[in-house]
Amino acid sequence: MSVLPEAEGPLRVAMIGTRGVPARYGGFETAVEQVGRRLAGRGHRVTVYCRGAEEPAREHLGMELVHLPAVRRRSLETLSHAGLSVLHALRHRPDVAVLFNAANAPLVPVLRAARLPVAVHVDGLEWKRAKWAGAGARYYRYAERSVARSGAALVADARGIADHLQDSYGRGSFLIPYGAEILAPGTDRLAEAGVELGRYHLVVARMEPENHVREIVAGYARALSPVPLVVVGSAPYSDAYITAVRATGVTSDVRFLGAVWDQELLNQLYAHCRSYLHGHSVGGTNPSLLRAMGCGAPVTAYDVVFNHEVTAGHARFFADPTAVTRAIRADDSDPDAAAARGIRGREHVAEAYRWDDVADRYERMLRELAATRTR
Repeated sequence: MSVLPEAEGPLRVAMIGTRGVPARYGGFETAVEQVGRRLAGRGHRVTVYCRGAEEPAREHLGMELVHLPAVRRRSLETLSHAGLSVLHALRHRPDVAVLFNAANAPLVPVLRAARLPVAVHVDGLEWKRAKWAGAGARYYRYAERSVARSGAALVADARGIADHLQDSYGRGSFLIPYGAEILAPGTDRLAEAGVELGRYHLVVARMEPENHVREIVAGYARALSPVPLVVVGSAPYSDAYITAVRATGVTSDVRFLGAVWDQELLNQLYAHCRSYLHGHSVGGTNPSLLRAMGCGAPVTAYDVVFNHEVTAGHARFFADPTAVTRAIRADDSDPDAAAARGIRGREHVAEAYRWDDVADRYERMLRELAATRTR
């Protein structure tokens, strides 16, 4: 039996399980875009499976795009789309597949039965998310366990996730964090959001309990800050939580912008805030945190191992509204010190979270997996 492909030859790579590219939503999509474009630039044939679009493009930054439908229900959307994507991939026989999200666990045996090498990018501790309470949480626990025991290669984007996989299942993983773009955005778009240079605090997050937006708003309200709190983000399935967050900040200057898809405007908001408050608690290496740091935002982050790992000490931390209040008051009292914290954070991620390095790690993993494939 012959081994495919040659060690230094181009690979055919399928990226399955995300919303696809261009990246407009979350960490998986950002990773697919940043890694996929670099792999394509190195001569590999990268196919990205995308959820249906009104005017689907066939190519993006050198990546081939395949658009397939999905069942528009929260419990079925990811798995239904990934299932169709796997069927398509099996017909076209890539050298290796990367399956994003452990929720797609039922598809791993299908890929392995077809002798298609597969790596599963395990997201954060999804079963801890409030939106999956009950049956959803039980499914995610099952899915994580199933993937860990499947024999597929595992990808962890943070040391905390890698440790969890090792401690819980005795499985090693490829530790491949996300990267950060180092940016220096202008200021010409800030007026569109109704804010001034350095005179607002910022939150960018989906409105979900584990992202602690309500606690941040409560802490801000108590701080009596002289500058507004700008909240960017929405929640496709949680109107009740958004209502609760709005009620918490009703007596203070909290400005809810909703989702901001304009990437230039979003980068300017990151780059010129007085502080960026990051409440994410159950994911691994969070792309929004890296993006904020890459823009030089002074970070105040939720006190959890993943955020300590990414910030490497270049942040304030909070675990409750009282700590948010202290952090906001400290940064309001000394904006120059806050800005210096942001500069140090940007220097850190510029060194430790380079997308070129992330792509190198993916390429090494993909070659290692492809080398195991036989006719």
